[in-house]
Amino acid sequence: MKIRNRHGHFNVLAPFYDKFFGGMNHEQLFQHLNVQSGHWVLDVGGGTGRVAQHVAAMGGRVIVVDPAPVMLSETRQKGLVGIRALAEQLPFAANSIDRILVVDAFHHFAMQELAARDLVRVLKPGGRLVIEEPDLRRLPTKLIAIAEKMAFMQTHFYAPDDLAQLIETQGARLMTMTYEHISAQLVFTK
Repeated sequence: MKIRNRHGHFNVLAPFYDKFFGGMNHEQLFQHLNVQSGHWVLDVGGGTGRVAQHVAAMGGRVIVVDPAPVMLSETRQKGLVGIRALAEQLPFAANSIDRILVVDAFHHFAMQELAARDLVRVLKPGGRLVIEEPDLRRLPTKLIAIAEKMAFMQTHFYAPDDLAQLIETQGARLMTMTYEHISAQLVFTK
């Protein structure tokens, strides 16, 4: 599968991205992730590493996976490892990753069922997959979805229950689902 240039807008936004989104609070997300020292953690769609840098500070061995090279340049400036790849085709062995984090990115994945399958494939048995996505049932998210369509971003948002079902059909089990502001946080294990 080839990485297409459908993420060009992120290359334009990369130098400014952390200024707009860097101050967000992710404490509940980090509690769900429950990173232990030495855990291998993938931040899939992690862009500039704005969330991954905090996970690394907790002792996780973090790899940011993103298709946008300029976003990954920002990641590397933070001293993090960044790999250019698609969520649909992760370059990791099956059952090899302790924790996987997807923050505000799943709706950008081109082939979401394939992405769900690959996220579950690389997750170790007993590991955790934590997905934070804007909740499509909330008006601000509906407005964001419309704006992204108007900007030709080719996104697809799921309602939290539908996203949970999609991930579970790939072999993961939903542990918990919580809500914070306009987002849902879904925690899965395998």
